[in-house]
Amino acid sequence: MSNEVMSGLDGIKVARTALSSVDGENGILKYRGYNIYDWVNQATFEEIAYLMWRGSWPTREELDGLNEQLDTRRPLSEHVRAALQTLPTTGAPIDALKIVVTILAMDDADADNWDVDALRDKATTTTAMFPTALAAYQRLRNGEEPLEPLADLRSAGNFLYMVNGERPSENAEKAFDAYLSLLAEHSMNASTFTARSTISSTTDYYSAINSALGSLKGIAHGGANMMAMNMLLDIGSPDKVEEYVDESLEIGRRIMGIGHRIYKVRDPRVDALMAWSETIADEIGDNTWFEMARTMEELTNHHPYFTERGLYPNVEFYSAPLLYNLGFPPDLMPAVFAISRVVGWSASLMEQVQENRLMRPQALYIGEDNQEFVPIGER
Repeated sequence: MSNEVMSGLDGIKVARTALSSVDGENGILKYRGYNIYDWVNQATFEEIAYLMWRGSWPTREELDGLNEQLDTRRPLSEHVRAALQTLPTTGAPIDALKIVVTILAMDDADADNWDVDALRDKATTTTAMFPTALAAYQRLRNGEEPLEPLADLRSAGNFLYMVNGERPSENAEKAFDAYLSLLAEHSMNASTFTARSTISSTTDYYSAINSALGSLKGIAHGGANMMAMNMLLDIGSPDKVEEYVDESLEIGRRIMGIGHRIYKVRDPRVDALMAWSETIADEIGDNTWFEMARTMEELTNHHPYFTERGLYPNVEFYSAPLLYNLGFPPDLMPAVFAISRVVGWSASLMEQVQENRLMRPQALYIGEDNQEFVPIGER
């Protein structure tokens, strides 16, 4: 047996997937074989969910059917509503989603059912309720009453409405829908691996989703958007970006939103998010955060430290100012990521159960050996 340890599981393939492919060398992301450039700003988040869960783009009738299911499941259940009202208002919003998932599990008499239709049904409920629950928690912690979803708005529009208390502009709704669509799935990322590993022990869908939420919360994963926005807020203005970059290189401080574990070129999701970030900044009349991000990208794109290491903007870089200008504070952003990625997690769980095997990697033991036990009275 080899003693080689693949730290971070680099290069190790642990599952087969037909959901998405990531070409990090050339900056290409495809959902079920469809390049994101071909459908972004054309397909809606709900179409992406259908594609992920069913394997094909929906017809108008099929999409209407999914939207009807989502519409009926958006309102909070009695138990979820009661729980949200009792939660501390000082915690991370993504932790509120963990409570929601636990309640959904306890309310589901068929929670352990692994049939794909049953998993798809659970995914529909979770995807529908996440935005409503998260918006409710956000308003409650601000001392405001939660709002009911509107029947004529879809996932993106409803979340914006329920957080901000007013109907979103057409651009805001389209921008947020593009964000949700582009972050819905990304191959074997940390949270997806965690979800698959969890359900591989033959546990239930909800346990796997909660494990994924815990992984997504980390600042090396879904928490990076929060850290990127906090960085921009700390810098304060575009004219201070160069000084911040120079200081960061001098003291070894990581610049959030630059660099990706897989992409060695510009993240392909950045183009659309950058465009929407600029559009929304123009619409609200405040280009501060977008200009800071663009200035930082221009500096790092021509700096040998970053180019030699293949460090370019990732998906968080422009999504942070976009989400901020849409009305979301930094600590809400990891949970906002989750209302998108739950679609991909759910699809991965549907795949995992089809050829499930308990994930049981090994660790190389490096501790002491052949030690002699000493009874407590002799120590």
